[in-house]
Amino acid sequence: MDLQLTGKNVLITGGSKGIGKAIAKVFVAEGANVAISGRGIEALKQTQIELGEKMSIIQGDVTDAEDRKHLFEKFMEQYGTIDVLINNAGGSNGGKATETEMDLFYEAMELNYFSAVHLSKLAVKQMKTQRSGSIINITSIYGRESGGKITYNNAKAALISFTKSLADEVISDGIRVNSIAPGSILHETANWQRRLEADPEGIKEFVNKEIPAGRFGTPEEIANVAAFLASEKAGWIVGASINVDGGQSKMNF
Repeated sequence: MDLQLTGKNVLITGGSKGIGKAIAKVFVAEGANVAISGRGIEALKQTQIELGEKMSIIQGDVTDAEDRKHLFEKFMEQYGTIDVLINNAGGSNGGKATETEMDLFYEAMELNYFSAVHLSKLAVKQMKTQRSGSIINITSIYGRESGGKITYNNAKAALISFTKSLADEVISDGIRVNSIAPGSILHETANWQRRLEADPEGIKEFVNKEIPAGRFGTPEEIANVAAFLASEKAGWIVGASINVDGGQSKMNF
């Protein structure tokens, strides 16, 4: 299927590894103009080598508001317009609510929520001038139900809510906003990989019990959905939160 993404200008946060890297690879293959951001310059450079010199890199820490402004300005300086923003940067911290310091709650919201809100606002301002655009937020099934670490769940739940609110606000300007809620995804830098190496039998039991498909998901399976959502083939999908989880979520929708 031709997704007609050739020449589209795409910014992906957290794009040097895992899901973000897989998303970048798919968009590059589709002929899009891709820029990825991340904190570590060496990881960014390595990804650029792997995916091709035409893909650009922008170093920055999305937990810092000034860095967010800078990376967006750098992207606009290079490409002039933005067609697709993928807010993928994220991570978990802490433990039980009663045992987690407040600083970690703030950190989780800054990384998983406020970074996406801020960059979305910057992107919307530009997208309105061209009356088109797509914003995709990478959330989690644990933003829709209990499970995982509470700081992460809280931030992802807020991001799912923001997605729907922003989507309804800007669709009349030709801008579509959606989110993807992955289940448990296995890749070399994921928490699941470390847990698998530490306790293979325990993780095997988890997969058999919790994931009806009987395996972890892959970053590529998230990336393919992201490319579809960014395309005009998904033109009537607005404000949705799409589970990509092999049946792992317990919800009926």
